[in-house]
Amino acid sequence: MRILVLMAVSCALMAAADGADARYVGGTVSAVQADSSGIIRTTDELFLEYKAKGRQLHVPYEKINLIEYGQNVDRRYIVAALISPLFILSKKRQHFLSLGYTDTEGRQQAMVFKIDKGKIRALLVSLEARTGLRVQFQDEQARKAGKG
Repeated sequence: MRILVLMAVSCALMAAADGADARYVGGTVSAVQADSSGIIRTTDELFLEYKAKGRQLHVPYEKINLIEYGQNVDRRYIVAALISPLFILSKKRQHFLSLGYTDTEGRQQAMVFKIDKGKIRALLVSLEARTGLRVQFQDEQARKAGKG
């Protein structure tokens, strides 16, 4: 059983090697501009890395104290009203990762990222492996998608 877990973690780390497309939605980190697009990586053994438009952020895994995953499901009412009522049946899921950590001065910081759909699972597994923390899910739908 341990071998299977180790294989799953190593596969997730390799899948996350290229990083995940991420949009910094907001938080308390002033070094990164809100609504900036970039890449989040978990390949470094010591730091979570986020790169966006000439800015880099490195957060030591040992300082991360919260990993939360949630989804925002948006029904397409405007498109349905303008084009076709069938669009009400379609849903657009957005995947959000919230990270909490203490900075070098001991203050609590928070970051919220919107993550690319195809990379969220590998990113969550990598973060669990690197930090030793369990992902907290905002609701049952997020739990199903994150553990899928």
